[in-house]
Amino acid sequence: MTGPGPVKATRSSLLRLSRRLEQVDCGAALLEKRRDALVMQLFARVRPTIAARRHIDRQAALAYRALVDAFAAAGRSELAALGWPSRPLHIEGPAPAPPASAVAPTLVRDAAARALVPDQYEPAAGVAAQAFERLLEGLLATAPEEFAIRRLGRELAHTVRLVNVLEQRVAVDLTRARVQVRRTLDEREREEAVRLRRIAARTRRP
Repeated sequence: MTGPGPVKATRSSLLRLSRRLEQVDCGAALLEKRRDALVMQLFARVRPTIAARRHIDRQAALAYRALVDAFAAAGRSELAALGWPSRPLHIEGPAPAPPASAVAPTLVRDAAARALVPDQYEPAAGVAAQAFERLLEGLLATAPEEFAIRRLGRELAHTVRLVNVLEQRVAVDLTRARVQVRRTLDEREREEAVRLRRIAARTRRP
């Protein structure tokens, strides 16, 4: 978006500048409505997400506390052995963001699902593993909403930039150009009026 550039001081230029300024004002008003709607959508999504983030923070604290307990009870080598083999997770979501209705996979497993024999592993290790699995479930469950919030944030930032350009640059340049053209035209009219009065005075002389 650019300003009016060099403008000739004519009546048609003045009308054209006035029309462009009206269009800019109308466009800025529409963008402001879009900005307000995006803000409302963003706040509506952020409020419930805050509670989910707090739940994830609490679960992360529990998981790392359980991991420390497992390290103290079993040691690093035994925990590494219990974690083998690794479990691949394949999660799909359409670009640019998964739908809000997507169902996160169930990740929490019991001892039988882990193929572990009771009394042959440290219980603290199982507690830590389940705590991290619950943490990952929570992260995957909130991921679609997080993607949606980020997308709204980008759209809001883009809309705010457009509003600022229209109001603080384009509209200001158009207004300045219109004032300059109007001032030039008024000055020409005054000069023309003075010239006509002089001609009229000369014609009235005997």
